[in-house]
Amino acid sequence: MKVMAALLVGSALVGGGSALAQAPDAGDAVRQPIIVTAPGGAIDLDDALTLSAADIGRSGSPDFLGALTRNFAGVTLQDAQNNPWQPNLVYRGFVASPLQGQAQGIAVYLDGARFNQPFGDTVQFDLLPEAAVRGVSLLDKSAVYGLNALGGALVIDTKTGLSDPGLEASLSLGRFGTTEASIAGGMAREVAGGDWSAFGAFQYTRDDGWRDYSPSTLYNGYADIGFDTATGGLHLKIVGANTDLTGNGVSPVELLAADRSAVFTWPDNSRSRYGRVSLHPWVALSDTTRIEATLYAQKLTLRSVNGDAADIEGCEEEDEAGLVCLETVGDDDEEEEQAVLTDANGNAIIDTLGGEGYGVLNRGRTATRAMGALVQLIDKRAIGAGENVFALGFSYDTSRTRFDTSTELGALTDDRSVEGLGSTIVQADGAIAPVGLIAHTDYWGVFVQDRLPITSRLSAEIGLRYNHARIVMLDQIGTALNGRHRFQRLNPGIEFDYVVSDGLTLRGGYAESNRVPTPAELSCADENAPCSLTNFFVADPPLKQVVAKSWEAGAKGHAQAGGFTIDWLLSAWRTDNRNDIQYVASAIRGRAYFRNIGSTRRQGVEATLRASRGGLHAGLSYAFTDATYRAPLSLSSPANPSADAEGLIAVARGDRLPGIPRHSATLNLDYAGTGWSVGGDLIARSGQYLVGDEGNDEARLGGYALVNLRASVTLMKGVSLFGTLNNALGRRYATFGTFGEVDEIALEEAPGASNPRAYGPGAPRRWQVGVKALF
Repeated sequence: MKVMAALLVGSALVGGGSALAQAPDAGDAVRQPIIVTAPGGAIDLDDALTLSAADIGRSGSPDFLGALTRNFAGVTLQDAQNNPWQPNLVYRGFVASPLQGQAQGIAVYLDGARFNQPFGDTVQFDLLPEAAVRGVSLLDKSAVYGLNALGGALVIDTKTGLSDPGLEASLSLGRFGTTEASIAGGMAREVAGGDWSAFGAFQYTRDDGWRDYSPSTLYNGYADIGFDTATGGLHLKIVGANTDLTGNGVSPVELLAADRSAVFTWPDNSRSRYGRVSLHPWVALSDTTRIEATLYAQKLTLRSVNGDAADIEGCEEEDEAGLVCLETVGDDDEEEEQAVLTDANGNAIIDTLGGEGYGVLNRGRTATRAMGALVQLIDKRAIGAGENVFALGFSYDTSRTRFDTSTELGALTDDRSVEGLGSTIVQADGAIAPVGLIAHTDYWGVFVQDRLPITSRLSAEIGLRYNHARIVMLDQIGTALNGRHRFQRLNPGIEFDYVVSDGLTLRGGYAESNRVPTPAELSCADENAPCSLTNFFVADPPLKQVVAKSWEAGAKGHAQAGGFTIDWLLSAWRTDNRNDIQYVASAIRGRAYFRNIGSTRRQGVEATLRASRGGLHAGLSYAFTDATYRAPLSLSSPANPSADAEGLIAVARGDRLPGIPRHSATLNLDYAGTGWSVGGDLIARSGQYLVGDEGNDEARLGGYALVNLRASVTLMKGVSLFGTLNNALGRRYATFGTFGEVDEIALEEAPGASNPRAYGPGAPRRWQVGVKALF
């Protein structure tokens, strides 16, 4: 827990890439604009894992996600969707993901405003303007970070003309049709007792994808205009994104063995249009007190189309011959039955494919408008043995989402794509039917925190936050989705810090946090009416909110030895979740539902070491994560070979949560000479249980170790040539695994395939070369 690590001021993330960066004092004068970046008061990043802009651009072009994984062993990226901009980011067993169906457990803030999208609390990394990111902090638990901060908070700080004057541009080409271009520039002018500043950035990325039929295109833009004085300031920030991503997901292991680039069924495409405007005012009320705020408004429109196999075939009953039927689960939940497919007019759909070879095209549109504010009063003054820092704040986030889906009957082609046949499926029982839903969310919180000096060496950080959430869902077609839900909770937190010496500090603390069910989860929580790929909501039973209780102890140090400057950080932690929410498969292919699963525990140890001497910079980190179920339960996983006749698996107390590697390690080395630099990373992750194997009955997904290399050389003043080689040894590995039904679809590359294991394969050897200019 770091209750006070909530504010970043101008140059708070500096130090040439130190993951243990120290923050400057908030009292810096004119050229240090204050930008609120998360709920909280004091600037205290001592225990945070931080990255600077230099870390993010170390490989030559901006790489936000890559910087996280190569610097922090506790962060793992999973290729569940198999698109580099749509990973599951796993930290301490908690997830931040753009995919519906993932239990989101990390709060993400962009310049003081929530970046978790309100409909499912998802995190769309493709919307981030990487060229404009000045710094990133990965913070451990705190009571004041608001909803979703079960595993901590990811705080992202963007650049201003004051913090990053000058011009920077890069252009690179790479394997698999990769093209990246970025330009960013800032300026500042001193006028009328203050500083006017401006900063802008633009990025273009095109990638054909190393897997078949997997192209992506991204446009990202950012602008900041600000005016700052010694006693106040105001910044206007604008973020925009237009992205077209194709991620065709996991593939059966036998298909990958025959052709690693092959995909199972396709297309799986999502297109996002995003715009966000925010204001960041601050004013000093006195020498010790100031008010800071972030106000934002944003709009996101997401369109998706997914081509999938389905339990659809020619009807077997004699009186239904020549029609198409959908397999359903009978009333006794044991025998499969058939229901005639009907279209939007209520007419039975004619069998045009000879009874087999059918698929579906699931289309969805999510349009969200959201706005909110974070306002806090900060008071810093000397009392007793040291400086007391007090914060009192309020946050409010509101949104309106219109969600629409439809399913078109399609035909599976020889290459397993799905081509629409023109009939929209509308089943009378609602098993497959269009959805129209409007969801309103209102989240507000009040927090207070104080960093109290007890002695000259001992201080206490005390935090308290009240969260209130209201979710209203209005069915636009019928009444099944209508619902009103309220959740509230008071979360406490406390941490003690003891300075043993100038180079050693100890800490220990406790914090509580909570997350409420999202509209997506509340609308898909009926075991008897499961949803199709989380996109087709059919019922509205209640879910309980998740409450996390966390303990943490640790130490940090700084030393000089043998000419090296050494910084280290050690943490031991435990988080117990009550009423955890999980996405559970149903007996019908491609359909599932959300449910509370009781208690889970995540605990572990993390160690980070940074050393530098002259042009040499080295980093080593290790994370042990033990994530387990704390109560026995029975879950549906019909594709799991260990499931019983009803498709159920038994989960015992102590069984490990799937999808979470137990051991993680990273090593990075960089050396900069005169006009040149070389470096590389070793990233290792141990095996993990497959999603759907919560009972730990099947073989685990294997671990992996990757070597990534980079180098640059100066061509002329301000201009350099750079190159990267990822997965330099060409390892074949996978970062995500699950189960699926494969035996009903003919695989030309792997005839007779029957193994239900399906993996998200990691990218093969990839190179990239480019030119970077800095003026």
